Amino acid sequence: MRDCNQRRFRQQIKFLRQQFLQDGSLPFTDVLTEESVAQALTAVGVVWNDTIYTPLVTLWVFLGQVLSADHSCRAAVARLIAHRLSAGQSACSAKTGAYCQARKRLPEKFFSSVARLVGKTLDDQVDSTWLWKGRSVYMFDGTTVSMPDTPANQTAYPQVYNQKPGLGFPIARVCTFMSLSCGVVLEMGMSRYAGKKQGELSLLRKMWDILSPGDILLTDALMSTWHEMLTLKQRGVDSVSRLNKSTRRADFRRGKRLGKGDHVVRWLKPSSIRHLDWATYKSLPDYLEVRETRILVEQPGFRTKEIIVVTTLLDPEAATKEDLASLYRSRWSQELDLRDIKVSLQMDVLRCKSPELVRKEIWTHILTYNLIRTIIAQAASQHGLKPREISFKGTVQFLEAFQPLISFQGHQEESFRQQLYLQLLKAVASHRVADRPDRFEPRKRKRKQRTAEQMTKPRAELKRLMRKGVTEI
Repeated sequence: MRDCNQRRFRQQIKFLRQQFLQDGSLPFTDVLTEESVAQALTAVGVVWNDTIYTPLVTLWVFLGQVLSADHSCRAAVARLIAHRLSAGQSACSAKTGAYCQARKRLPEKFFSSVARLVGKTLDDQVDSTWLWKGRSVYMFDGTTVSMPDTPANQTAYPQVYNQKPGLGFPIARVCTFMSLSCGVVLEMGMSRYAGKKQGELSLLRKMWDILSPGDILLTDALMSTWHEMLTLKQRGVDSVSRLNKSTRRADFRRGKRLGKGDHVVRWLKPSSIRHLDWATYKSLPDYLEVRETRILVEQPGFRTKEIIVVTTLLDPEAATKEDLASLYRSRWSQELDLRDIKVSLQMDVLRCKSPELVRKEIWTHILTYNLIRTIIAQAASQHGLKPREISFKGTVQFLEAFQPLISFQGHQEESFRQQLYLQLLKAVASHRVADRPDRFEPRKRKRKQRTAEQMTKPRAELKRLMRKGVTEI
């Protein structure tokens, strides 16, 4: 009986690996291995008696539910029935109750462990040419998601305070650590949208242990705080962010001058740090050396913008002013990555009705996203590109189109499967992300919509007026 279960487990993990190009001679085919999945199952102590919705089958159905445009449980079960019939097995019940119960039984830790494992394994294997000056750069940022309005969800993740009861939806804050080189999510944190110790800084402190000496953390202005930058520097991690002008001002007449609009200054220790006790506060040094760099963003027809980039990378030869400007500009990649998860994978509005299932649903989206990023890394490696040059949405579209062939070719020869994979990677690599710096468009719609302002002049004429600085168009 035990040998039969082990054989079934190997067959199921092999099938799951094939769905995301995790077998054969392709690169990055060891981010989801039999040993890693078995280790995750053992760690959470899963005991399973269901012969249809085993942990791996449940995970596969959940992944397909996330990847499909139709997120319903009924469509997910329908795909399982089609797969079982194609494999010569009997059809299971078309009712969704057994599948929903199986999702409940699988611990949240299993989903999070597998998602983290896939992200870390891929990030550890990235090509050195994808790194920034040979160093790993990680981005931290947050977003929000909403979920069904159930009492349990409202208790765990209350709606916004200024909404009337019964008229809003539960909302949660989700923060992620992402790799700049390959785009995978290495860690995810979740909290209420508002309240004490529920902000992005609090989540950053809980999650930053994944950073190692030599890494670089790239964040927005909210994270450019004295204590966080000091703590990271003491751990050997450099930080790059934008100056928070609401708390500090840059004076380039002071400090050690490195060039025009570029200097090193001492940030004095704040008079108090709320989340620290007195003894810990007194043990901190009196100042932190920080480099401030003024970046001018010039675009024809628009007012020149000034951005102050602050960093603990103090050596102007190791990181020039232009290097810092380019690195900070790449922080926008995380905004696009979060949009890919929320829009392309439809995570902006969740479907589960309990907090635990909501968290499982989010982790399944993260796992799906990381597996797709693995396919993008394979395509980039095969065709001499960088992962950031390949369209995520295009990859999702091609993977979804190829899924029937991948699912029903289990009995084909290895050479056929490899050719199928190579054709998929070729198609994925052909859809590049256009490099359109300083692109601008009028915030108007040509087609009439209730939620957008109507366009009353041709687009070309509107853009010409925008270049001249005309504000009322």
